[in-house]
Amino acid sequence: MSKSLQKAIDIVTKAVKEDEKKNYEEALRLYTHGVESFLHAIKYEADSDKAKESIRAKCILYLDRAEKLKQHVSGKKQKAVKDGSSGGNKKKGDNDSSDSDSEGNAEKKKFQTQLKGAIVMEKPNIKWEDVAGLDGAKEALKEAVMLPIEGKRQPQRGILLYGPPGTGKSYLAKAVATEANNSTFFSVSSFDLVSKWLGESEKLVKNLFEMAREHKPSIIFIDDFDSLCSSRSDNESELARRIKTEFLAQMQGVGNDNDGILVLVATSIPWVLDSALRRSFEKRIYIPLPEAPARATMFQLHLRNTPNFLTQGDFRVLGLKTEGYTGADISVVVRDALMQSMRKVQNATHFKRVRGPSRDNPDVIVSDLLTPCSPDDPQAMEMNWMDVPGDKFFEPVVSMSDMLMSLGMTKPTVNKADLDEMQRFTDDFRSEG
Repeated sequence: MSKSLQKAIDIVTKAVKEDEKKNYEEALRLYTHGVESFLHAIKYEADSDKAKESIRAKCILYLDRAEKLKQHVSGKKQKAVKDGSSGGNKKKGDNDSSDSDSEGNAEKKKFQTQLKGAIVMEKPNIKWEDVAGLDGAKEALKEAVMLPIEGKRQPQRGILLYGPPGTGKSYLAKAVATEANNSTFFSVSSFDLVSKWLGESEKLVKNLFEMAREHKPSIIFIDDFDSLCSSRSDNESELARRIKTEFLAQMQGVGNDNDGILVLVATSIPWVLDSALRRSFEKRIYIPLPEAPARATMFQLHLRNTPNFLTQGDFRVLGLKTEGYTGADISVVVRDALMQSMRKVQNATHFKRVRGPSRDNPDVIVSDLLTPCSPDDPQAMEMNWMDVPGDKFFEPVVSMSDMLMSLGMTKPTVNKADLDEMQRFTDDFRSEG
């Protein structure tokens, strides 16, 4: 068990004890702290979907209890103020309306200020051509987001991107934001909406949509949507139910004008989504595992301007050798291959002189740079990397052997059972892509 997970368990155990002792303020503080620790463990340390789902379920229960405690604690404080002597002789109704309006505006400002800390309102610099493969998904998104509206054609209001983890759903959403002219991009994780503002998640959902209306045309992108809006059940908490109800109301634009707002969500487990919310997404686009040509392109995109000896033929071979790999898996392979050069440097016992750009002036080519080599190389000089002057070091260029070595140590992260479940959902519910 990870340290973060054990820490979270210890904290909520203390919260339960304080709750039983009726030390409600301390219990509220500990529940809040414990949920934050659980969510940290989900993001960075939980190693399976089943473990994440179990932790999320516990978080919802703790949040629900904490909300009840918050209402209880707040009620006690308000009662103390009303019973005190500072209320004066103000008659009921004198300023109730103006006070209510003022409190409502203050609350809205508070929530929107908090949301600005979690939402990135920016234009990501990711073009369609930066997304390898996924031609069907890209065309469906272009049609939904970018084509002009004519006659009875109406803009899409909700798009669900689903597929195995690491296939580029979030990356594709950023490309949509870049290519959709004049749109404001709101990117928020469902973890932010559930975890950071205890007991006020549905109000945050409402304010998120209000901000989007104020900045429209706008795109709201929510990642890990399943953790926010999973299927309803008899055992779910009141908090989870209210969040889904509020989200559905905002999606349907009850009492509001949602023209110019696109809601784009991503999930790796679409079959757990609430059925009513799933229907609100007019397009459901499957983001599958990349095919061989796309995988070859991904290797090139990840290397970009890094010096390497790979040919187009090498990239095609790598694409063929990575059947079942996601884009995230390929990224890991490339990062590890780039580290191979540093391992060569650290383990090298011999270096040789090579030509390359000067450290002082890259436009000047010099012949006295030093790079690791085999002891059998005719120009080999016995030394280690500590003996090489910093301005004379020439980092080894990435080679095909580096890539193959890294590939041998990195296995695909998506299993057949996950793919079969995804295919069943696709057969039942996919609309495009």
